[in-house]
Amino acid sequence: MPRIVVDVMLKPEILDPQGKAIAGALPRLGFTSFEAVRQGKRFELTVDGEVTDEILAQAREAAETLLSNPVIEDVVNVEVVED
Repeated sequence: MPRIVVDVMLKPEILDPQGKAIAGALPRLGFTSFEAVRQGKRFELTVDGEVTDEILAQAREAAETLLSNPVIEDVVNVEVVED
């Protein structure tokens, strides 16, 4: 069954305390190549049957209205993943 993957990230101007905590922990664990971390959300919407343009448009609309908070988050990706 195909899946539609939606990635949501905090807007750049919004503080990301989880990302900051992860960025602080990485060097303590020996990961020293990373300067910053932003934490986001991933949603997987499983589709029964073929993903049509209409279904993809519905997924985009759901991402903008339900899966993200448009005041503080951006939908950065909506894509179809075939298994």
